[in-house]
Amino acid sequence: MTGTAHPASDAETLKAEVAGHRLEVIFNGEQRLERLLALINGAIGSVDMIMYIFRHDSAGTRVLDAMTAAARRGVRVRAVIDSFGSSDTPDGVFAPLRAAGGSVIFFSRRWRSSYLVRNHQKLLLIDGDVAVTGGFNIADPYLSDRETHCWFDLGIIVRGATVARMIAWFEAIHAYTVEDDGKLLVLRRLIRGWPVDKGPVSWLVGGPTQRLSPWARVVRGDLEGARRLDMAMAYFSPGQGMLRRLGRVARRGKARFVMAATSDNGATIGAARLLYGYLLRQRAAIWEYQPCRLHMKLIVIDDVVHVGTANFDMRSLFLNVEVMLRIADAGFARQMRGFLDGLKGDCEIVTAASHKARAGWLTRLRWTLAWFVVGVADYTVARRLNFGLGEPDPDLEV
Repeated sequence: MTGTAHPASDAETLKAEVAGHRLEVIFNGEQRLERLLALINGAIGSVDMIMYIFRHDSAGTRVLDAMTAAARRGVRVRAVIDSFGSSDTPDGVFAPLRAAGGSVIFFSRRWRSSYLVRNHQKLLLIDGDVAVTGGFNIADPYLSDRETHCWFDLGIIVRGATVARMIAWFEAIHAYTVEDDGKLLVLRRLIRGWPVDKGPVSWLVGGPTQRLSPWARVVRGDLEGARRLDMAMAYFSPGQGMLRRLGRVARRGKARFVMAATSDNGATIGAARLLYGYLLRQRAAIWEYQPCRLHMKLIVIDDVVHVGTANFDMRSLFLNVEVMLRIADAGFARQMRGFLDGLKGDCEIVTAASHKARAGWLTRLRWTLAWFVVGVADYTVARRLNFGLGEPDPDLEV
C-alpha cells in the first residue's frame, strides 16, 4: 500500500500516512522537545519511557517535571534508564517522580560481565496509542536548536496498530530490568525470540547476539538485490561482510552515505574514513555533514526506510539493545530521500582525490587503530585514546 506524504516545511517536519499509520518526522530539536512535552502533558493513562541518556539539564528537567505532573494526576509513569549512558545523572534527581507515584529503574545497575551491554534505545509510549523513537536522548544538545547546540538528529512519532508491538516490547524490557537485570542469557533469549514482522510499518529490535541482531538481519535481507541506498549515519564501522553488501549496491545501482564530519569522539570519524576508499571505488557518493555533529540513524533501501536508535557499527549490530522502525512504502522513502537531498549544501562532497589527499600514511594508521578500537573494543576506550583524531567533548555521549 502506498502512503501519502506531505513535504516538510523548511526541512523541520514531515508527515505521512502509511498502511493506516500516521507518521510525523521532526528534524528540529526544539520542536521535538515541545512535541514530547505536549504528548506527556496530554497523557491520561500511561507514560512509558526507555532512554539511554537522561540528563538533569534544562531539557531533562522540563521532561522530568512533565512526567512528575502526569504521575500526580494519576497517570501511570514508568521509565527504564540506562545506567551507563546516564551515569552522570544522580538517582536522587528522580525522587520527585517516585514520590508522585512514578517508577524509575536503571538498566545494568551493577558491575558484572554484562555491564557494557548498553540499553541504547530511545522510546516514549503514551496511552498505548503513540510511540516516539529516533536517535535523540533527553538532553539539551538533542532537544535544542541545532544552530546553537550541535547534535543534528530526528525523531519519529507513530500512531496506529503497530504501537501495540512496542507496548509489548516495553513490558518485556521492563520485566527483564526488574527481575533479571544483568543476566545476559535471559536478554539474548528475549532478543532472539522477538518476532520479526516485515509488514508495511513494523518494529525491529537488536541486542547482544553472537551473530547479527534481528534488525541487522532484516537490513541485510533488504540489501540483497537492492539498487538504491541512502544512509545518514552518526557512527559507521561495519564489518567486512556488511561493508561488501553496501559496496555491491553501489556497483549495481546508486549509494549515498551522509556521514559525520565532527563528533564527540574523533576516533569514530577515523573509523568511518578508513572505509571511504572502498566505498568510493565502488562508485558510492560520500557526503560529510558540516554544520554540527550528525547523530542520525537513517537508512533508505529502495522503497524501505529504517529509522531509530541503531548506528551502523559493530556495537549496534551485535551488542547494544536497539529499536528500529521499518517502513516499507515508496512515497515515504521518496520523501526521506528528498530530505537527504536538501542536506547537500551543508555537506562536503568527498571525492577519491580529496580522500587520497588527506589519507597520508600516518593518518591511515590512526584511522586503522581507531577502527580496531571502535569496532572491536569499545567507544569509551576510543574516547580516551582518540589517536589524535579530534578532541572529545566530556559533556556529550554516543
